[in-house]
Amino acid sequence: MPETNTNIQPNNKDKDLPEFSTPSPALMLRVRRPMIVLAHIIAFASSLMLSFLVVQNMQFRAEWLELYPALLMFFLIIKLPIFGFFKQYRGWWRYVGISDLLGIFGASLVSTFIIVVLWFAIGNIPAVRISLPLGLEMPAEGVCIADMFATVFMLGGLRIIIRLYFEEFRTAEAGRLKRFLIVGAGNAGEALLREILRMPVTQYDVVGLIDDDSVKQGTHIHGIPILGTVEQLPEICEEHKIEEIAIAMPSASPRQLRRVIQVCEGTKIRFRTVPSITDIASGKLRVSQIRDVDINDLLGREAVKLDMDLIEAFAKDKTILVTGAGGSIGSEMCRQLCNFNPKLLLLIEQAENPLFYIERELRKQFAGVNIKAIICNITDKTRVDEIFDKYKPQVVIHAAAHKHVPLMELNAGEAVKNNILGTQIVADAADNYGTTNFVMISTDKAVNPTSIMGSSKRIAEMYIQDLSRTSETHFVTVRFGNVLGSEGSVVPIFKKQIAEGGPVTVTHPEMKRYFMTIPEASQLVLQAASMGKGGEIFVLDMGEPVKIVDLARELITLSGFRPGEDIEMIFTGPRSGEKLFEELSIEGEDMQRTRHPKISIWKNIPMDRDRLRAGINELVAIAKTQAFSEIVRNIKELVPEYTGGNNHT
Repeated sequence: MPETNTNIQPNNKDKDLPEFSTPSPALMLRVRRPMIVLAHIIAFASSLMLSFLVVQNMQFRAEWLELYPALLMFFLIIKLPIFGFFKQYRGWWRYVGISDLLGIFGASLVSTFIIVVLWFAIGNIPAVRISLPLGLEMPAEGVCIADMFATVFMLGGLRIIIRLYFEEFRTAEAGRLKRFLIVGAGNAGEALLREILRMPVTQYDVVGLIDDDSVKQGTHIHGIPILGTVEQLPEICEEHKIEEIAIAMPSASPRQLRRVIQVCEGTKIRFRTVPSITDIASGKLRVSQIRDVDINDLLGREAVKLDMDLIEAFAKDKTILVTGAGGSIGSEMCRQLCNFNPKLLLLIEQAENPLFYIERELRKQFAGVNIKAIICNITDKTRVDEIFDKYKPQVVIHAAAHKHVPLMELNAGEAVKNNILGTQIVADAADNYGTTNFVMISTDKAVNPTSIMGSSKRIAEMYIQDLSRTSETHFVTVRFGNVLGSEGSVVPIFKKQIAEGGPVTVTHPEMKRYFMTIPEASQLVLQAASMGKGGEIFVLDMGEPVKIVDLARELITLSGFRPGEDIEMIFTGPRSGEKLFEELSIEGEDMQRTRHPKISIWKNIPMDRDRLRAGINELVAIAKTQAFSEIVRNIKELVPEYTGGNNHT
């Protein structure tokens, strides 16, 4: 989130006021240090005079004037260098804090100690003792101690006055202030509150803080009360008319964030969050740079730990070809691969606009990587062979596929041609032209498939695994579920429906799906690919499945609306080919663990090659006719576990 623009446009009523020139920044920097030293001298003089008054019970005596100038000079000679040693002339007083006050106290203590030692050393000289006015020989200790505390009081008070001036009197209001609530009264919450209070242009009226710690209840931070716990949020928000909530828990887990959002369901509130603890600690972002809570925050997962050396050996200085390079996964694979400096990156895509945009992005972000954008339909064998013959790619990432389940039910022949024939053509080219590694991106819908799309991907898996048995190319497959934000997925659809005022359409209240972020999926694909020896079907750990209806409610709540009231939710029923629950687990007898905790290998018995290839050839021939029933019949011969195709209209 960019920093708040603190420039205030003048009102029309100010046009008639005379203009005053302000000192230039360069001039202010030149005179700042002398002005600070002068302020310290005035404070030292005032504190010494105050100490005399304290010692003499606030009674002024004329004979002080004889001793005061010499004693002040004596104090200044000691105090000025000591305070300089403690860096008291370098502070930025408008941001004074506890550390500054401790510095003042330390400098005062040290200088007082030196003054007392020298005072008594000089006082033992008879000539000096005789020269002192009568009655002023003895109270030296009282004067010095009183001066120390008076100095702390004077300098500390001066700094606090400057800070109050900038935070209170120099603060302008940016229109009507938003009523603001901070969830989290820890270090991040305190820092956020402090930075909000320091803003030159006030945007928020911070009503209070929320924290589950019972010890903090009823206390105040910077004068702002802690109003209650997370469970009390709805009542607190209604009572105080809260408009925005900032979740100031940078290390909070997605489960903790979801709890806050779910508790507030039914309230029209905008949710914000602070940057991650890593960004704050590195100095890249400040606590006050809050941003909207995104659905990725609620469904986010732990950072993926990768074997970077293994992936670098897999990708660096290689010619790499990526099919479907303009798609959600294909484009992210290209971004991830560019981090490892391939020798040449070939972007294969049949849709020209997505290819145009990803090529521009990569050339801008990775100027040192050699990139070529190639328009190609992977079902065109002549074109594919021409590309492989010309560039001889060492690594192929096959991400091209038709993935939309309902559309493929209506266009079954296209799913067969693109997902099965296209995979066969690209894989055969890799085998014929000496590709070292081939990685096919598959889906959880290939597990016990109920759709044309899922079964077509399962057959593609079977072909890849079979080809690996006799090829020198290392063919592997990587399976995972839905990715957040991909084209055609539920999140972009829900956001568009919410923006249009609803309704939000959910197929079934019990519909569940696995979700993974696009970068995480791409990184794990690379990790699995670098581990593959050939023939494996890698399965990625997708975590816990999420109810689609819960996802819809949370998106509506995050958008500042009330589910069922401001935005209606409608259940439309499962579409053709859809499951209520996708099957994807890295546990079980048929799964073999790898050295990476989020990657397993699915163990299965490959089909006879002649039977598999004959079945694929027949299926591809039928696909040209788009005869749905014939396609279904042939798929079931190759994939007996396929249970779809019964309700086609």
